[in-house]
Amino acid sequence: MEKYLINPNQKISKINKEIYGHFSEHLGRCIYEGLYVGEDSPIPNVNGMRKDVVDALKEMGIPVLRWPGGCFADEYHWKDGIGPKESRKKMINTHWGGVVEDNSFGTHEFFELCRQLGCDAYINGNLGSGTVQEMSEWIEYMTFDGVSPMAELRKANGQEKPWTVKYFGVGNENWGCGGHMHPEFYADQYRRYETYVRNYNGNIPIYRIACGANVDDYNWTDVLMKKAASRMNGLSLHYYTVPGEWGKKGKALEFTKDEYYTTIEKAYRMEELVSRHGDIMNRYDPKKRVGMIVDEWGTWYDVEEGTNPGFLYQQNTMRDAIVAGLTLNIFNKHSDRIRMANIAQTINVLQAVALTDGEDMLLTPTYHIFKMYKDHQENTLLGSYITTPDLSEKGTLPKLIESASIKEDGTIIATIVNTSADDSAEIHCQIADFTLKNLSAEILTGEMHDYNSFGNKNVVGTKVFSDFELLKDGFKTTVPPCSVVKFVIK
Repeated sequence: MEKYLINPNQKISKINKEIYGHFSEHLGRCIYEGLYVGEDSPIPNVNGMRKDVVDALKEMGIPVLRWPGGCFADEYHWKDGIGPKESRKKMINTHWGGVVEDNSFGTHEFFELCRQLGCDAYINGNLGSGTVQEMSEWIEYMTFDGVSPMAELRKANGQEKPWTVKYFGVGNENWGCGGHMHPEFYADQYRRYETYVRNYNGNIPIYRIACGANVDDYNWTDVLMKKAASRMNGLSLHYYTVPGEWGKKGKALEFTKDEYYTTIEKAYRMEELVSRHGDIMNRYDPKKRVGMIVDEWGTWYDVEEGTNPGFLYQQNTMRDAIVAGLTLNIFNKHSDRIRMANIAQTINVLQAVALTDGEDMLLTPTYHIFKMYKDHQENTLLGSYITTPDLSEKGTLPKLIESASIKEDGTIIATIVNTSADDSAEIHCQIADFTLKNLSAEILTGEMHDYNSFGNKNVVGTKVFSDFELLKDGFKTTVPPCSVVKFVIK
């Protein structure tokens, strides 16, 4: 029997709600057909936004949405996406699928989407192919409440009052698709561009995010912290879980048990990456003023057969739910440094939380993890520890991965992931200086290949979990294989 210890006396850090953030790029059917269908669509919508998708995301508890990319951000020119839609410029989306981008979803539409979702806006600016003037004017257009050319242009386009831009990324993947820059060059460019990201609204200063490392490029983090930390609020990190190699990533639905464990083991590498990048940031920023922003993460498989290879459309199984659960537990555990994370991507792309097909929509196993975990948002991380065997010969895949947090009213939320495909886990939980009065739980579980399809949308979903025994200072439970359980402890 494994020992699970939770210490309510050890309050560590706030779990920012933004850790549960999402990412929407002009890629495949994420924006068009996924989030936005246009005002004239027969699909039920409010001002062009799909009502079913918006309702589902609100129920899930979406706190922040990143847009317009991704690689698309560094070829996006914002003036192409404002004004009358019939006169907006059309372009070829050269990064993703070679399809025509008609710019019918632009700045005004994005803020309308955020309004309907009730979430904060995280906008990524174009440093790779854009100018300082272009970025500066976009900030002015969005946030300046005064007399200026860009403010007047915004008003002429129907938005009298400025919006709130809470988060702004100065470039994206500038080590790759955003310009193939060296870290020293990007650091200087960041300092230059960031200077003109003005705080026009002094009450809500813009949280400036610098482009951070790709996976384990620790030198990039070192250079950016050394040369530009004083000018940034956050530094990004990108890491995708790819079971195979980039040329042959593996299939979303057809995989062996060995491929399942390879995927989960690679997902757990997030713990190492966050720790090691965090150690570098600590050397320059011991007070942890600069947040780590993991604004692209998730599983990446080969696209589904018969779909555009540039659309990155993939299905989503219990394997993805396990990846989501363990990753969010890792983020919770590092909430002293991680201020925001954004899974890629929200709808129809990569590890999406929902898939659409015309008027139809389904919720993926990953969606149910985010909905289950939303009770962690804005809580305080507690000290917790679980004994667990390791499932890999290299010692890099714990069977059990957990996190625990406490609400202001004293309610404890504990989430446990059992990564084993076959074996349940008997757990004895003890809670220090705590008299347990009430315990409830819910579970997401199934065979590792289980998924929701348009023919059967309810194969994977949360259920009430009652396989536990209350003790005076905790509880005993048996967690099934390939499952994620949330306990609400009072």
